[in-house]
Amino acid sequence: MATRDQNLVDIRRDLHQYPEEGWKEFRTTALVAEELDDRGFTLHLGPNAVDPDERLGVPADDEIAAAVERARDLGAPEKYLDQMDGITGLVAEKRYGDGPVVGIRVDMDALARQEAMDDDHRPARDGFASKHPGEMHACAHDGHTAIGLGIARELDDNGGFDGTLKLFFQPAEEGGRGGKPMSETDHLDDVDQMLALHLGLGEETGTVVAGYDRPLSNAKLDVTFHGEPAHAGGEPHAGKNAAQALGAAVQNLYAIPRHGDGKTRINVGQVHSNNAQNVISEEAELRVEVRGETASLNEYMLGKARNVIEHAAGMHECSHDESLYGKTTTFDCDESMVRAVADAAGDIDGVSTVKDRKEFGGSEDASYLIRQVQEQGGEATYIGVGASNPAGHHTAYFDIDEESLALGVDVVCETLRAL
Repeated sequence: MATRDQNLVDIRRDLHQYPEEGWKEFRTTALVAEELDDRGFTLHLGPNAVDPDERLGVPADDEIAAAVERARDLGAPEKYLDQMDGITGLVAEKRYGDGPVVGIRVDMDALARQEAMDDDHRPARDGFASKHPGEMHACAHDGHTAIGLGIARELDDNGGFDGTLKLFFQPAEEGGRGGKPMSETDHLDDVDQMLALHLGLGEETGTVVAGYDRPLSNAKLDVTFHGEPAHAGGEPHAGKNAAQALGAAVQNLYAIPRHGDGKTRINVGQVHSNNAQNVISEEAELRVEVRGETASLNEYMLGKARNVIEHAAGMHECSHDESLYGKTTTFDCDESMVRAVADAAGDIDGVSTVKDRKEFGGSEDASYLIRQVQEQGGEATYIGVGASNPAGHHTAYFDIDEESLALGVDVVCETLRAL
């Protein structure tokens, strides 16, 4: 399959059928690279697009290898798979003029969830639902990737703009795993303006939000408690109960005091102990996340959570391991960029409503790219493009109005020309 022979709707539907979870987006990355290579973009793939040592929540080596083989079997160009060297992500750049360097960030990964397969769900009804069991594009990243290609096409075919374009096709947004390692490269050093975008977010097609502000900072921890087994009937005193340590942790994680300086959140999303009823648990696993309105509030919650986990283990004479699965930060959009997007969107056919600003509410790891540009003196905004999604993000029935794809391309390209 060659993306250059497809329109944006076809590209989005193809990607929707072959979703790839974070750090497994080998087919997606390779197909995008193939078209942009044909268009004369300079490509930076895999370890040249992200800092490999800064990656978070990376799947096991055998999972990565299986994802590469699956991509190869589905026709991903070998040339680009080889350049990725087991790491996904792409930065593509092209100079059109002497003006500013503008970065556009789009994400590519899917979610680990099963898609609805009944006729109430349009992708299933129209034959483009996920062919990968347990993986689904339930957050519009298939559409974001298509828009990224659409931006390159529109600029390439219609005179470009007075500046340099850098397209950041980011892996592993879900869980906040890919933004930080992409921001740790030197690709942002010369970026003057940064735009990120998202489809849907509860807005109707034709609505554009010029600046989503203040996503919550977020951190996710994977924790394993290690105890010692014993027969629960004959020698209950001899064991060290990892499940009991986990229980103490869960109870006290939710008891962490909220902070008076702003919003703070905590959630335990998963607990597990693969253990028989009559055996003292020797291992128990917990997955937890914290959020804060600011980076410092997030650090407050993360520090408190780690303290609870450490002492819950100690109470029951267990040890524990923990790893940071993902992390995001926060930002405020620059008024000049918000104004540029709002002015450009107002002149586009099909855009009926322009909202200057909204608070994001959730978390988003484009925050690291945006903050990096801002801290170096550049400007940035995060754009919302309504897509009349019939069901909520991350749900089995999520879908988008595909008319939003062309609108997203037009909003970004007209903004670039105005800059």
